[in-house]
Amino acid sequence: MHGRPALKWIMERQPIKKDKASGIVNDSNRYAIETVGDAAYPFKLLLRIVRVSMETLRIVESLPKLELDDD
Repeated sequence: MHGRPALKWIMERQPIKKDKASGIVNDSNRYAIETVGDAAYPFKLLLRIVRVSMETLRIVESLPKLELDDD
């Protein structure tokens, strides 16, 4: 994700795009229905990303302060 927020990263991959050369349509909604079998998959994915982000924040905030020597 190269330093970008997880939510932004996943949202960038959600738009419907058609490859001009091949005509292949990249549609996460259609993928959710045809492959995953759950039309709510994109929304559930966003909820999981939010949960992981919140848990990561909770863990990081609970870590002890890092003290470095001033050598």
